[in-house]
Amino acid sequence: MTMNVKETVLANGVRVATSAMPSVESVAMGVWVGVGGRYESAGLSGISHFIEHLLFKGTERLSARDISQSIEGRGGYCNAFTQEEMTCYFARVAYDRAWKIFDILAEMYLHPRFDPADIEKERSVILEEIMMYRDQPEHVVHEMLDGILWKDHELGRPLVGTPESLGRLTRDHLLTFKKKKYVPENTVVTFAGRVGHDECVVRVMKLMKRLGDHREPTCKLVTPAVPQERLALKSKDIEQTQLALGFRIFGRFDKRRYALKLLSVILGENMSSRLFQVVREKHGLAYSVHSGIHLFADTGALVVSAGLDRARKEKALELILRELCRLKHEPVSNRELIRAKEYIIGHLRLSLESPSGHMMWMGEHLLNYRTCIPPEDVIQAVLKVQAREVRDVAEAIFKDCFVSLSLLSPGVGAKDGERIQALLKEIG
Repeated sequence: MTMNVKETVLANGVRVATSAMPSVESVAMGVWVGVGGRYESAGLSGISHFIEHLLFKGTERLSARDISQSIEGRGGYCNAFTQEEMTCYFARVAYDRAWKIFDILAEMYLHPRFDPADIEKERSVILEEIMMYRDQPEHVVHEMLDGILWKDHELGRPLVGTPESLGRLTRDHLLTFKKKKYVPENTVVTFAGRVGHDECVVRVMKLMKRLGDHREPTCKLVTPAVPQERLALKSKDIEQTQLALGFRIFGRFDKRRYALKLLSVILGENMSSRLFQVVREKHGLAYSVHSGIHLFADTGALVVSAGLDRARKEKALELILRELCRLKHEPVSNRELIRAKEYIIGHLRLSLESPSGHMMWMGEHLLNYRTCIPPEDVIQAVLKVQAREVRDVAEAIFKDCFVSLSLLSPGVGAKDGERIQALLKEIG
C-alpha cells in the first residue's frame, strides 16, 4: 500500500501533490482550500458553504450547464464539500480527459461569476437544504450538541448557516470573503492516478500563478475560556428519541489520537463494538448506536449517537455510561484490541485502493498536518498502541467536566433534565 507521493511548493505558496498509479485508467483531482465554517464571523455564518455552491453556478467563461456537461459528458464525476477547517472541489475522470477537467476546476476556483441572479437562486436552494436538515432528527441533535460543546464559538454553529445569516449575505460579502480566504498559502492541489508529477506542477503553475498574495487566514482557537454547557433538551414529535453524548477533547496533533481511535472502535464504530452488542443486541433499545471522533487543530470531540426507544431512553443512557466507565476502569482484552487494530488497518487499506482515496488522503493530510503522513506510518502507530494506553485516554477524557449531552424527544422537559444530569455525574 505504499503511496508514491511527490510534493512541490510553487513560488506563490500553492502546494501540488501527486500519487502516481500507472495501472489505473483514471485520474482523481482535488482543489483544496484551508478555510471553512470556523473561519466565519457570526454575521457571515454559512458563507464558506454558500461559496462552495456558487463555484458550480458558472464562471466568466462557462455556464453551470457547461461545467456539468463538460465533466459528466466525458463520463466523469465532480463534487465538493465544506467542513469546519477546509473546503474541497474534486473530480474523477478518464486519464485522457484529465487536463480538460482540471482546467474547469481551476477556472471555477479562480474566476467564479457570482452572478446576482445565481446568488438569489442558490440562496433559496440552501434554505431548502436547511429545511431538509431540520426534518432529520439525527442531524438536529448533532447541531444541538455542537452548540453546547463549543458555546458561542464558530465550531458551535451550523456549517450551512441559518436562514437569518444566509439572508444577510450579499455579493460583496461573498467576493470579499473569497478574495481574503482563498489564498495561495492555504491552497493545495492533489492528483492521483495515471499522471506524472512534473506535468501536474506545470499545469497548476500555469493556471494559478496569478493568485493574490493575501496572508493565510487564521481562526479563533478553542481555549478553556470557551464555555461548554452540560445539557440541551428539545421536544419534538418524532418516533424515536435521538441522543448525542459528546466529550470535548484534544486536537489532532495529540499523540494519543491513535489510542483514541482504537477506543472509539472498541466502544461503538462497528457491529462488534460494545455499545452495539449491549444497547442493541442484548437489550434491544436502539436500531442505531455508534461512536465517532472529530479532531480539529486545537480541539476535538468523541461523540456517541443513538436513536432510542422513547420510553426507555434513560435506561439506554445508563448502559452507555456504564460502558464508558468500563473503559476507564478495566483494561481491554488483547483479543478485543487486536480485532480493533485489524478493523482500522483494513478500512485504511480499502480506502486507498482507488485514485480518489489517494487524492483525499493527500489533501486532508497536507492541509491538516502540513505534510503527507505515509499510510504505513499510521499503521505502525496503530499497531504499537497498548491496552494501557487505551485505558489512559479513557481516563483522561471520560470526565464530568468534559461531557455534554443533547436530547431530541417528544415531551422532554425539566424533570427529564434533572434525571439526566444526575446520570451524567456518574461518569466521574
